[in-house]
Amino acid sequence: MKTVLLTGANGFLGGHLCRELLTRGYAVRAFVRPGSDLRALAGLPVDIWTGDIRDSASVRASVYGCDQIIHAGALAQVNPARSPMVVEVNVYGTAAVLAAAVQARVERLVFVGTANVFGFGSKKHPGDELFPYMGSRYGLDYMDSKRAATDLVLQAVRQDGLPAVLVHPTFMLGPLDYKITSNALLLALYNRQVAGIPMGGKNYVHVADVATATVNALTMGRIGHSYILGNENLSYREAFTLFAEWMQVQPPRLPVLPPMASAIGRLSDWKHRFTGQLARLNSAMTAVANDGHYFNVSKARNELNLPTTALRNAVEQALDWFRCQQLLD
Repeated sequence: MKTVLLTGANGFLGGHLCRELLTRGYAVRAFVRPGSDLRALAGLPVDIWTGDIRDSASVRASVYGCDQIIHAGALAQVNPARSPMVVEVNVYGTAAVLAAAVQARVERLVFVGTANVFGFGSKKHPGDELFPYMGSRYGLDYMDSKRAATDLVLQAVRQDGLPAVLVHPTFMLGPLDYKITSNALLLALYNRQVAGIPMGGKNYVHVADVATATVNALTMGRIGHSYILGNENLSYREAFTLFAEWMQVQPPRLPVLPPMASAIGRLSDWKHRFTGQLARLNSAMTAVANDGHYFNVSKARNELNLPTTALRNAVEQALDWFRCQQLLD
């Protein structure tokens, strides 16, 4: 039985990765922060390792006895747009994991990034793994730090011979989102808290499909290659209309044109600057919403057997899970 060190094990994707690994017969060492919410791991036969991903000594110790690593630990914070902690966790934490992996000579490391480290395209010509990074225009430490972390992994492959494969999910939906991350969009639509529809769009994917392809990458995929893990490219109007229909609620109707979205973002920034209180949005978030973040995922389908579960299934399963958690009226 092979043992996999899984960082970020108690997160939205991490909980699904744990289950997928256990189903396939792997032993899992779950690396989590001290004081973390462990509900996503409740009842699972995993070895809990508590430590700080930025602490090189703790990371090196956690790798002992592990054959492979899935590095899914990250801080996916976009509000505020600039955060030293995001950089520390996503860049310095990744550096610590890479150093430990090289020293331990692990069989393979799978790095979980984000599709936003690549350039996006239109629906007709979506971005892929060869499109250069475009996210620096937004001023988001999350995107910039994940791009920097991706570069560190590629550097370790070239210079240290690290056998690493990189996977880059798009916007994930589905159950077991205990921290209410990306599924907050569904809750907001369900509770009629989305006032308007931005002009951009994005690629959506079932979180279980991402978990399947990520675990596949332990034995599949080419060393040093990146794979975008996604499914359906939808404008916000298309997505909000479909999600609302599937949830049997009224969708938002008002279009939010780019100048209006930008103005809302600037007002939110001013509120934060003068009051110290974070608004629900910031100018970086509204700039992202103005663009269409569409991606081609054929490489992952061909080389990692990325599944293509219908997005409706992800929405319905997320909704059922929210009901079980008594988060819906």
